[in-house]
Amino acid sequence: MISLEDVAKLAQVSPATASRALTRPELVAEATRERVLEAARTLGYQPNVLARSLRQRGSRSLGLVVTDILNPFHALLAKGVQDVAEAQGYTVLMFNTDEESAKERRAFETLRGHLPQGLIVVPTPATHLNLKLLPNLPVIELDRASGRAGAHTVMVDNEVGAYRAVSHLAALGHRRIGMIVGRLDISTAVERHEGYRRALLDAGLPYRPELVVPGNHREADGRAAAHALLTLPPAERPTALFVGNNEMTVGAVLAARELGLRLPDDLSLIGFDDSRWAQTMTPAITVVAQPAYDLGALACRTLLNLLGGQTVPQSVRLKTTFIERDSAAPLTPQPSPLAGSR
Repeated sequence: MISLEDVAKLAQVSPATASRALTRPELVAEATRERVLEAARTLGYQPNVLARSLRQRGSRSLGLVVTDILNPFHALLAKGVQDVAEAQGYTVLMFNTDEESAKERRAFETLRGHLPQGLIVVPTPATHLNLKLLPNLPVIELDRASGRAGAHTVMVDNEVGAYRAVSHLAALGHRRIGMIVGRLDISTAVERHEGYRRALLDAGLPYRPELVVPGNHREADGRAAAHALLTLPPAERPTALFVGNNEMTVGAVLAARELGLRLPDDLSLIGFDDSRWAQTMTPAITVVAQPAYDLGALACRTLLNLLGGQTVPQSVRLKTTFIERDSAAPLTPQPSPLAGSR
């Protein structure tokens, strides 16, 4: 059996350094850490051998990796996971990646040292690669899909939710409907974009690439995207916006205010994700709401069932809910510039 000493010898470090690189990677220089990890991969050293022995003695911890804990949606996901885990006697080890693949990799390296029984992850674009650090660990992908073959996923029906929102705007008479889209290397953004396109097609409206601007799931980028769309020449400017997540919706609302545009008189707006601020601001924001807490709770129950040897569905999708409030209204025809000259 390959030992830690074998890894240390190949990496040309002490066994103590090799141990730290594998269990507390944040304490080891990056070059050294990579050398130890490469040695472990080359030799086939598997820390999960120790994990199995710990499980037999009753180790009860789960890993949870989210991408933006400041986003209320992700906070509710985490609460759903933690509530179910704690009710079953598990401790949750949580990490935040800020949508950065390198941070996700460091989280997985750290988790490898803590030896959880399973992992729930909101994927980044590199999750399918980073998970090679945790071979044989049961994993549930939450909210998004990494594209890994055979992955277990718990998500919502993003395309249907987006389709419902954009169809509503089209039914209100809007013909230039813009979209602030998330990163198109992330499955949720791709699916919501597809729902947007399908709704336009079914409403007999052309898809205009110039009216789709990336907001990268961030408030600041959503704000910049809204500025870009709302400062187009009047004949090209969208009269309505569909915004792909909560953070970008905040940015879009701020941009509209800065430009002196009133919701819904000057601009109709629908966001994907509900939140307290969307409910309490004036006007209240029309949204596609996701059952965030239920998603997290279901992901945790699915993982625990998987750990218990039960057969679980490969993919589960929960429904979204369209909540009509006050930020979208029928398009008001603009008066002709010649109307007052007769």
